[in-house]
Amino acid sequence: MLKRVLIANRGEIALRILRACRELEIETVAAYSEADGDALHVQLATESVCIGPARAADSYLNQNALLTAAKASGCDGIHPGYGFLSENADFSDACADEGLTFIGPSGNAIRKAGAKSAARDLMRSAGVPVTPGSNGPVASVEEALAAAESVGYPVLLKASAGGGGRGIRRCDSAEVLPAAFAEAKAEAAACFGNDEMYLEKLVLHPRHVEVQILADRHGHTVHLGDRDCSVQRRNQKLLEEAPAPGLSPKLREAMGQAAVRAAEAVGYEGAGTVEFLVDGEQFYFMEMNTRIQVEHGVTELVTGIDLVRQQLRIASGLPLDFAQEDVTVRGCALECRVNAEDPEADFRPCPGKVEFLHFPGGAGVRVDSCLYNGCVMSPFYDSLAAKLLAHGTTRLEAIRKMRRVLEEFTLEGFPTNAELSYEILYHPVFVRGRCTTAFLDEHLPALLEFSRKVREREGT
Repeated sequence: MLKRVLIANRGEIALRILRACRELEIETVAAYSEADGDALHVQLATESVCIGPARAADSYLNQNALLTAAKASGCDGIHPGYGFLSENADFSDACADEGLTFIGPSGNAIRKAGAKSAARDLMRSAGVPVTPGSNGPVASVEEALAAAESVGYPVLLKASAGGGGRGIRRCDSAEVLPAAFAEAKAEAAACFGNDEMYLEKLVLHPRHVEVQILADRHGHTVHLGDRDCSVQRRNQKLLEEAPAPGLSPKLREAMGQAAVRAAEAVGYEGAGTVEFLVDGEQFYFMEMNTRIQVEHGVTELVTGIDLVRQQLRIASGLPLDFAQEDVTVRGCALECRVNAEDPEADFRPCPGKVEFLHFPGGAGVRVDSCLYNGCVMSPFYDSLAAKLLAHGTTRLEAIRKMRRVLEEFTLEGFPTNAELSYEILYHPVFVRGRCTTAFLDEHLPALLEFSRKVREREGT
């Protein structure tokens, strides 16, 4: 088992990793920027090391600083969490070169899964359905136009190295494609240092369903069921649930098996997620995330399997201590992402000082957050303030419990999107389990207007 792990991340995921390490009696070293000196995980870690200024490029993305901190503090492993360097193949390789265990897949596996245009070809060869699109990357506007003509509009231009909704442009006609191509390439270069693009047919109003997988280095790969992430805005997820509602047993089983094949095709090791677009009884590979996901908690609640603990065990060379037939999904779990943002101002990020904070509790309730009374949310990083999770024996029970959780949740000091999530939980389309990725595009104005009327009526 690993003895001492550097946590190369921040926020709630850093705290989540720290807690799993402590339960396994693994010492922790918190790598933090100058902006995060008072962070909760920094205060709770065995040791803490400042790795640079607030700007992420000078701290959490500084590979040399992280490797130096890990070596100097006697670590034998590095956990990258999600975001930052978690899907950076070069960083995985650099850890191995320094004799450090990267708690995640090998650089080679990350490259196979992360180069999204090449990953599509790999998935085809593994028998995983993919959406129609370009054969590999498109190097020019002319190639993109030819590929779009062959599959038919509308299409999506997507960054091969993309993620988090960046480097994506929708094109409904040949007239708009050249400008969209230039914009997407520029955004991809700025965000990922790689402007390679590919093209795929846009599946209109699909569901976004992902499958959690675990794979050890002894040849065992299992899936832990699925999650629905269709409630999203500009490709940013807002509310997730497990299992995905309304899937037929045949479709659910086919997606689970396809996810296992996808992981095996890239030689995967660790926790990962295979994301699919679902259109009726058809599903298509979208991408593979070679890291722990923000929404991993809903899978933990319905399976009882601690994914971060499994990551640490796998990275230590231990085999999975269960088989596919041992995985049982019980009930339903929901997660609401509470972000420091103002939905009334086009979701403008607005972090600040936490003046008062109260987290809900009760059976089947979980809160993942690094906030505490008096702390300050830094403006230098993402706006995720807390993840509220609720588990019930049925989906309706989970929805009712999450409504109660949001009613009890209190955060004073800056606006959040919690009220919007509360309204979604009452929307008949959501309650019936019929949301697609177009849900917020179609219903956001009405949801915001309803919230305004409620506040006016209550005088708030």
